[in-house]
Amino acid sequence: MPNRSSSPTTRINHSALTPHTPYITQWSGEHELPSQLIEHPGYGIAYLDENLADRDARGILWFRTPSRPGHGQPLFKEVHPLRQRRAMRRLLCGVCGKPADQIDSGVLWLLRDFRDDWPDWPNGMAAIEPPICLPCLRPASRLCPSLRKGAVAVRVRHAPIAGVRGALYRSRGGMIPAFSDEITVAYDDPMARWVRASNLVRQLYDCTLVEIETLC
Repeated sequence: MPNRSSSPTTRINHSALTPHTPYITQWSGEHELPSQLIEHPGYGIAYLDENLADRDARGILWFRTPSRPGHGQPLFKEVHPLRQRRAMRRLLCGVCGKPADQIDSGVLWLLRDFRDDWPDWPNGMAAIEPPICLPCLRPASRLCPSLRKGAVAVRVRHAPIAGVRGALYRSRGGMIPAFSDEITVAYDDPMARWVRASNLVRQLYDCTLVEIETLC
């Protein structure tokens, strides 16, 4: 899972940033609920006391994290599983939780600039970042530490839900599975049955890069 600690040379003014806490950010008061993860023979993983709310419509198990935004301190490096999933499913702005900007040329995303990664980036990219609305575009590009290193606005015409990202477990021959790795996996991948999801993934297609200044 992401490391919540800052580097020794990094100082974060939490009081100043708290009013700008993104909708999908997890708070220190949102502790994961106690649960016993078990191996489901012939299927994958499950909770010992599992209920219908623990899985999504595709049958994938999710982290049990209560939604109590505003309780405690914002954990800016942590993403709340339920709110991220809701924002991705409904195409809500990951910053304010309102509908993302959407016009004929596509839904608006604000991404870290990785145009050097492959030709025609970000087409085909598996995104865990929800889209964004116009009023949040400029503040997010200025306040998010990773985006300050280089951000680009993208209009996306086609962004199907493709899978999940989360903790992958493996069988160790008993009732209790063992954590293996963090993984992004498609819904139709057999390994998805062994993942406890923390992020919903959309795959971005038919993308057009837009200058942020022209949108602000």
